[in-house]
Formats: sequence, C-alpha cells, structure tokens
Amino acid sequence: MTPLPRAALLLVLGATASNAQDLTYPVVDTMQDACFDLMGGAIDCPAAGEALYGQDAQYSRLPASYADNGDGTVLDTNTGLVWQKTPQDDRLQYTDALAYCSALDLAGRTDWRVPSIKELYSLADNRGELLTPEEGEPTPYIDTSVFDFEYPKGRMAFAGQYWSSTLYVKGPVQNGRNQAAFGFNFADGHIKAYGTGLDFYTGAAASGGLTGQDGQTPGNYVRCVSGEEGVYGANAFVGNGDGTVTDGATGLMWQKSDDGTRREWADALAYCEALELAGYDDWTLPNSKELQSIVDYDRTGFPAIDEGFFTITEDAETLDFWTSTTFGDWKNYANVIAFGKALSKSGDQTEYTDWHGAGAQRSSIKTVIGQGATEDTTCSINACDYNRSDNLVRCVR
Repeated sequence: MTPLPRAALLLVLGATASNAQDLTYPVVDTMQDACFDLMGGAIDCPAAGEALYGQDAQYSRLPASYADNGDGTVLDTNTGLVWQKTPQDDRLQYTDALAYCSALDLAGRTDWRVPSIKELYSLADNRGELLTPEEGEPTPYIDTSVFDFEYPKGRMAFAGQYWSSTLYVKGPVQNGRNQAAFGFNFADGHIKAYGTGLDFYTGAAASGGLTGQDGQTPGNYVRCVSGEEGVYGANAFVGNGDGTVTDGATGLMWQKSDDGTRREWADALAYCEALELAGYDDWTLPNSKELQSIVDYDRTGFPAIDEGFFTITEDAETLDFWTSTTFGDWKNYANVIAFGKALSKSGDQTEYTDWHGAGAQRSSIKTVIGQGATEDTTCSINACDYNRSDNLVRCVR
C-alpha cells in the first residue's frame, strides 16, 4: 500500500470544511496556533526532523466554524449542533442543570438538553490561557467572538466548569461515595468528573466529602445544546487487520496498540513522526480532541477504551496518554487523556484516589529535567493531581 501525502490524507479523511458534512463525528481543530519548548517558552515551530516537531500547531485540521444566528443561538457549521449563546449565569447542581435545559425555550427550539462531554469538548479552543492579574488578561478556552463567557465572580478564576450530561459510570470519585458527571472547564482547559451531589451507589443525596474544584459548594455552569442526541460523539470503529483501526465517524485511522513504552513528551512526538505502520509513514501524535474522541465513557470497567478494537499493553491504575497539545496555562505541560484512573489527593489524604475519572483530560509536565518536578506538582486549592512525565503513546493519521 502506498502512503498518501499528508495533504491528500486530509482530504480523504474529511478534515476540511467542504466535506466535514460527510462525517457524523467531525473532530474540530483545537485551534492551537503556536509551538513551545519543554520549559514552556514560545518558539518558532520546528522543521521536520528537528526536535519537538509534530506539535499540535503544525498540523492543519478542521478549523472551528460558527454562525451567530442572531436569536441567542450559535450554529456550529462543522458539527451541525446549535448552542445557547449566553449560558445560564448561576451554578447549578447536575439534576438542576438537566431540568434547566429541558425546560429552556429559546429561538423557537424546545429540544434543548445538556450536551454530552464529546459535544461540549468540541467547543474547546486551546488558545486559552489562565493568567494571574499580575501576568495580564486571561483568555478563556472558548471563542468569545461568538460565545458569551464570564469568569466566575467571588470565586477562584479557574472555577469555570460547565456540566456535560455524561455520568462517570466506573465508580465514585474523590474519597467517598460521590457520583460524578464530566464537565469541561472553559477557564482552565480541563475535562474532569465533578460531583453531582448524589451518592454513586444509591442515587440519594450525598453526605460529606464533596467540594467544588475551588473548595466551595459544588455546582457548575451549563450551556445547553440543540441537535440530535447520540450522533455526534458516536464512533464507528473498523479493525483493519494490519495493526490499525479506522473510525468511520471521524475519518481518523489509529494505531491499534501502544508499544508499551512510556516516554516524555519530546520522545512521544518523535516516536509518532517516525512510525511506519500498515504501509503509512504519516503518523502523528494526536491532539487533545482527536485522542478524546476514542474514549469510551459508557464502559463500566477500565480502561476507558473499546477493547474490542484497541489494546493498552500496560495493566496499571494510571494510563495517561500524551497529546500534541501544549497546556495553555502552564506551557511546560502538555495535555494528556486518562484511560485509567485520574488520581488526585486532597491535603488531608495520604493516598491518591480516582478524583477526576477515566476520560479526564488533564496535563503532565513535558520533562522533569531541570524543573525539579514531583509526582504531585499539579495542585489546586482543593487537590493535587498525580503527575508523571513519562506517559503512553497512541499515534493517529
């Protein structure tokens, strides 16, 4: 089989605005447009063959495309989903968010609902950056030229979480019996599972041990969506019998199995750029949205991937996989997707627990060399995330 050049591949895979309509799950670009070194400094994007080549910004994918309908709604012309332009401005518990969207009557539409996590993540714009007041004005992880967004008032600036409808079905989160649902934080650029206020096992109101990301009473914002449910985000995997898997919904081809080697970020980029598999040599390290597209959020066991098609070689609690996307807040970190437990611990815990759920998108330090990093260097006021610089890799084309 003769490998296709990258430009032709993009056309075949439907990664252009003209034929995204042929895909049921077109993965929208992260919109990251700059390259960074291991210490987080902005650099000219490397040339092919140079160290750190293959970063998110170096590959053109399906650009975000929105149309303001002028009636309080925004159409995503790639996904076909219609979004509430101005979100609910109060924090709501999970069940209240479901009720709010269900009752919403906006622009003549009455089919509003809380989006799934894959629908919600399609809006993520990785040009975001959460800065301190001393550093300058922050940039949210959403396109504010079409969507309204405000940082939370009276709380930590990073507490900008929005609910999805996707429950975490693998077990309770934090250090108790707490049921959780996934959300995306448009202030700090993470997918995490957040407590719904209910008991995972009984569905009754949870008692004790439940806090929001900033240590205050839980509850998240919600931006409702209109569109056929269960279509965007549904995969259509086909095993090709040659060590690859094609997703007919996204048009992406995946490496069936990781190679069992943990790598730092620079080596992960280089590994995918050099990979020759199934007659193709145009493999890349996936960006955040590409890798999140193959998470199985419905599977009740670990890992959070369809093992009928994919293999994860390592049997471990933590199964974080690298992406090519640099984390906007701390650019010496890159985004990872957790296919195993997303471990964290609060200040009074001696052991890590599954705090944010398999399917979370967090970030890992690109290298420990020269940075004095430890396993729990990623901390908020509420918890410290388990962090390591050597993660697993699954390439895409």
